[in-house]
Amino acid sequence: MHRQETQAVQCLHVPQHVIIAIIIIICHWQGVGGVIQMPRGFLPQAYELVRQRGGVCIADEVQTGFGRTGDHFWGFQSAGVMPDIVTMAKGIGNGFPMAAVVTTPEIAETMSKALHANTFGGNPMACAIGMAVLDVIEDEGIQERAKQIGGYFIKKLMKLRDDFNIVGDVRGQGLMLGLELVADRASRIPLPVAQVNKIWEDCKEMGLLIGKGGIFGSVYRIKPPMCITEADVDFAVAVLQRALEMHQERVTTKTSH
Repeated sequence: MHRQETQAVQCLHVPQHVIIAIIIIICHWQGVGGVIQMPRGFLPQAYELVRQRGGVCIADEVQTGFGRTGDHFWGFQSAGVMPDIVTMAKGIGNGFPMAAVVTTPEIAETMSKALHANTFGGNPMACAIGMAVLDVIEDEGIQERAKQIGGYFIKKLMKLRDDFNIVGDVRGQGLMLGLELVADRASRIPLPVAQVNKIWEDCKEMGLLIGKGGIFGSVYRIKPPMCITEADVDFAVAVLQRALEMHQERVTTKTSH
């Protein structure tokens, strides 16, 4: 682990008497944060330290769950940890607005000792939809498909990285991918937001919708439907390539003037 990351774990070492409660909520792949994976070894150490203090470990699987990362059904499995609570949404309903929380019997039992209500919790329609989604994921091999198509996708994006100096990094797993834009690869200074937004708008005008994220808003978050084909990937990459070329043309024109 890098020094910074080790210090981030060690910061949990505080005097026992100071702590009232510790809860750590972590998504193994940070989506809005710019498609950033937790450093290797961080989660097991963090989980261990939290549990030593009687804390609870929560895995946020809203974006990474239901096979999107390809190798595993849940993102936390990549880190080799077992959370006490798992929160999930989005993929659970395939567009239907629903979410769920899964936890241990011991933690669930505490809910019987406090007033808690959910108007729409456990309604039959949501449950039926959730079960149907799970059936499709299993029957149609959606997780394996995310791994295969995701591998094809990231190789295409890496080719863009090789061809364009402003593509500073390509990263991700399965169909949770990120493309980071920089002023130049040597300095790795984030590309100005106005330029990031212009390329993003050009993509939209050509029929490609992608997200944005990262601390500086300079990472394109690519999380397509898990049913996409290689032809869809080819189209997306072609649009990104053309948008990056248009950016280069604007920069060249401005420089020449």
